[in-house]
Amino acid sequence: MKIAISFPPLESKKGVPLLSQNRQFQWFSDPTYIYPVVPASAATLLSKNGYEVFWDDGIAEELNYGSWLERIVREKPDIVAIETKTPVIKRHWKIIDELKKEFKNRNLKLKIALMGDHVTALPEESLKNSMADYILTGGDYDFALLNLANYLSQKEPLAGGVYYKNEKEEIANSGLADICRNNFDALPQIDRELTKWKLYAYKNGNFKRTPGAYVMNGRDCWWGKCSFCSWTTLFPSQNYRRRSTEKALEEVGQLVKLGVKEIMEDSGTLPGGEWLKDFCQGMIERGYSQKVVIDCNMRLNAIRDKKVWQMMKQAGFRMVLFGLESANQKTLDRINKGLKVEEIKPALRDCVLAGLEPHLTVMVGYPWETKDDMRKTLSFIRDLIRENLIATLQATIIIPYPGTSLYEYCRENDLLLTSDYEGFDQSEPVIKTGFSAEEIKKMTQELYRAFLAPKALVRKLGSIRNWNDVNFLIRAGLKVIGHLRDFSSKKKKN
Repeated sequence: MKIAISFPPLESKKGVPLLSQNRQFQWFSDPTYIYPVVPASAATLLSKNGYEVFWDDGIAEELNYGSWLERIVREKPDIVAIETKTPVIKRHWKIIDELKKEFKNRNLKLKIALMGDHVTALPEESLKNSMADYILTGGDYDFALLNLANYLSQKEPLAGGVYYKNEKEEIANSGLADICRNNFDALPQIDRELTKWKLYAYKNGNFKRTPGAYVMNGRDCWWGKCSFCSWTTLFPSQNYRRRSTEKALEEVGQLVKLGVKEIMEDSGTLPGGEWLKDFCQGMIERGYSQKVVIDCNMRLNAIRDKKVWQMMKQAGFRMVLFGLESANQKTLDRINKGLKVEEIKPALRDCVLAGLEPHLTVMVGYPWETKDDMRKTLSFIRDLIRENLIATLQATIIIPYPGTSLYEYCRENDLLLTSDYEGFDQSEPVIKTGFSAEEIKKMTQELYRAFLAPKALVRKLGSIRNWNDVNFLIRAGLKVIGHLRDFSSKKKKN
């Protein structure tokens, strides 16, 4: 049996889609290709169990749709698995129907499985609106795809969390998904060659050094309560799991052998406590800290001991991505961030003093915020830049994805401007607020422009130590320009 793990090209005047390995979806003017860790793990697990796997990322390979369609038909897979998200689900429905027709016209059998946060939240919807055969809910696509392949080829019973149509064409399911039964440590190390890791090693704004790679030692975030995060549907906090430090270090060693220079540890929040200390110690003792740098996601109030930050620096950590989201306490409380405004600067200061580079994410367009609230966040960010407490920033428009508590809040309070999923792509606000879409976009642009202030630019130039820094600053500057275009009020919808 042959299984294709596919990312069909999604051609749009809006740009290049950021699809897999993203908690939020956005079209980027300047392409960024992020390695899809869980689908890559699925490909490896299937291959290790004797299945033929075709890694089919038409987006990262920059194929046009016609070339991709011709190739996938020529490959003749028995199963095509597609990861989807809210803004492109309707496009994927059309692609699924076209695939089914193309295969039928050639007397070829094909089963199509959809997976992702959107279909986890609304599993029956895609069976009603497309010719998809199976909906895999939950975030463990690797275990789920292996189970589906075994079900189709060996009559193995379906695990919980699978939706399908029975013989009467009625929607049925195999029961509730129970991802906690999956042994995370039992997964094989990802086969990077099978999954064409070099496609994602260079065009990525996170990497200062290339080639870079992604890993994910936790599924997904041990906090897992933020009301806006689409991945809470895939990995609820009560189902959080992490790999052993031995497995994590083993993977770093394999990536070092491949020549990787920078690793993004993309768990929703990096495992902490003794796990983090053991991992850092292992990085130092094995000499990996001298060969590769590590980036990670972290909560602003997760580390209160300065010595831990210092140990991370010694272990090779560089960038630490913090989800700030807002500088207004009422907003932090309403999105269930579990963070106090007064905790922000001390945490960033400790991080910077240890020699690490904080990256912040901020969102605008909350339905309860006033213009003064948004200005407060902008002023706070400018203060952080002046005090040299952040290195880089990502600003986006808040989007309520189906399955999240924020979506339910907006739906129940009649706050949604549209029910058209394609509008949920951050190019326009979809939540009713007290100000216009142009004002929200302008605020997003102002957050990016804060980094273009003369003093900030001088400080950045003064931080240059080598050619990696020069290249990174050039790429970062181009990214800022790209983001200004992404949120331009003149940018037209496709």
